[in-house]
Amino acid sequence: MLDIFQKGGVVMYPLLACSLVSLTVIVERGLFWVQEKRRTDDLLVNEVLELARLRKHQEIKTKVKGAADYAVKVLVCGLVHREYSLSKAMEMAAMEEIKRMKKYLPVLDTIITAAPLLGILGTVIGIIHSFDMLGAAGIQDPQAVTSGIAQALITTAAGLVIAILTLFPYNYFTSKVEKAGSRIEKYATSLEIVCGLEEQKDG
Repeated sequence: MLDIFQKGGVVMYPLLACSLVSLTVIVERGLFWVQEKRRTDDLLVNEVLELARLRKHQEIKTKVKGAADYAVKVLVCGLVHREYSLSKAMEMAAMEEIKRMKKYLPVLDTIITAAPLLGILGTVIGIIHSFDMLGAAGIQDPQAVTSGIAQALITTAAGLVIAILTLFPYNYFTSKVEKAGSRIEKYATSLEIVCGLEEQKDG
């Protein structure tokens, strides 16, 4: 493996950096979503909605103390600012939660694009070097040229492997963000309906 790395030339170093950064982000986001799954509490969310319907806001405050579910946080933010704008408050809180979930994903997106390009750059540099050898050695030593091209292709292969192995986790984390966004939207809409119905009754 070390021999292949050395044959790839100087471009293998930024490719190595890309792979390490990608692996770090994937592990960090993986642990993040494991933690978020543990924090998810649909039962508590439904209790908050029911208490909001009954306008038992003090009970909600007691019930959600220490809760870490992102949907609960969004609903509570809306209820706290219900006198001003329930929907705007929830929208703002939802944006903050989604921003937190998308953290480091642009890094993975950049690596997916950059790694193959770096690989191609390494291949081009290697081919130029091979043609330089061809000009110096002539046709008498074609093996030196073909081996140089073979070495040059190592960087392209490495770049593609890094991009492919980063693409799958990136798509997975993106889908998790979308599902979380849908969950927030569902419960936020439910709270708006509940509060809207109560206002109509009062009216």
